[in-house]
Amino acid sequence: MFETLKKAFKEKEIRVKIWWTLLFLLLYRVGCHIPVPGVGTKLLTEELGSLSYLNIMSMMTGGSLANGTFFAMGIGPYINASIIMQLLAVAIPPLERLSKQGEEGRKKIASYTRYLAVLLAVVQSIGILVSYGQLDTVGNSDVPTLSAILAGSAANANGFTNFLSYVIIILFYTAGTCVTIWIGERITDYGVSNGISLLIFAGIIASAGIFFGQQFTAIFADGGFDRLAFLYLVIYVLIVVVVFAAIVFVDLAERKIQVQYAKQVKGRKMYGGQSTVIPIKVNANGVMPLIFAFSILTFPELIMTLFGWSDALAWWGTWLGSTSRYPFYAILLSLLIVFFAFFYSQIQFNPEDISKTIQQNGGFIPGIRAGKPTAEHLKKISNRLTLFGAIFLALLALIPTVILNFIPTVTGGGAFNATGMLICVSVALEFNTALESQIIQKNYKGFLK
Repeated sequence: MFETLKKAFKEKEIRVKIWWTLLFLLLYRVGCHIPVPGVGTKLLTEELGSLSYLNIMSMMTGGSLANGTFFAMGIGPYINASIIMQLLAVAIPPLERLSKQGEEGRKKIASYTRYLAVLLAVVQSIGILVSYGQLDTVGNSDVPTLSAILAGSAANANGFTNFLSYVIIILFYTAGTCVTIWIGERITDYGVSNGISLLIFAGIIASAGIFFGQQFTAIFADGGFDRLAFLYLVIYVLIVVVVFAAIVFVDLAERKIQVQYAKQVKGRKMYGGQSTVIPIKVNANGVMPLIFAFSILTFPELIMTLFGWSDALAWWGTWLGSTSRYPFYAILLSLLIVFFAFFYSQIQFNPEDISKTIQQNGGFIPGIRAGKPTAEHLKKISNRLTLFGAIFLALLALIPTVILNFIPTVTGGGAFNATGMLICVSVALEFNTALESQIIQKNYKGFLK
């Protein structure tokens, strides 16, 4: 990684792209500290601790959600919109045909994704405001339920109606999401790697920095040195390093299936006769099963909070909440991860299409007949790898809950949950791959000149 960065900075063109990337990331982090009118700089932390969907969003925005700033929602609505469009492209034939129309089709789908992201931003803004329970405004007025907001029955202590103040805050949050999408796309166009992924990465790294700052403040509180707290922090960091190493190992692991192509004579030339491989990654689905599983489990919390169903929310938190002392949350989360791993694998990997492509090009897998047997063989291997990857993701999702949260004095490490660590590793590897490909491309250009 460091060697790749060293080579990249030697090339002027790549160096300029890196500086553009850093500039846009800095612009994003500045926006994460711009306060929104009507929202204080400190909102109730109890809501962030009890509602897991707010906790995850705050982690991905580097604490911007907890502070109620301009980029409070970050790139979250755009990610949700992208996931929805991916699923709709499989379920709706017109969208599926549009996705296969090349560059023009992709541009249209990207436009639809942006419109859907704006709509989701409005909906999530309303849900977030109601979820806080109480805004840190001048009057400290209680946040009413959705029905009270729509009726406009509650009034602020300063004379402004809650309805008007909420509309202003929702507009700011939605505008912040639009600006965040613009920054991400500019990074993709003028910088290195995928801009949306880098914005999420920057938010998680910022959350990790805030977490370590809080821990060191607690260790050196009142001018002393808490040795026990320091020891717990060291153990915590060692566990995180081991988990990161396991993620990198599994993320790079793949099964290579050998494919042999028969020799074919076309005219006066002979084609084929070579051997190649089909790489199938162990965790080809990446973080998607985790995102789907967390979204399904946290959606009821969002609905209950939005409509003010406090009794149902209390019951859900006791039995199925992420902080519940009962094992139902862990069991349900694991089952959902396994289910969505196989579901997403069916979307991404189609053994029948690969089998037809191999057969049409005169290829075959040694020991396996072409056609349906090849498709069944590929499906069998894919299912085994998917099951292993799903079990790994389920264990990874439970490690922060079962192990890290049991370490006393070390709390608030939201950046070191399963989603955050997986995203960090995936984005770092993607960034390294993008840099290496640009370095190779630059060398090829120099060779041709």
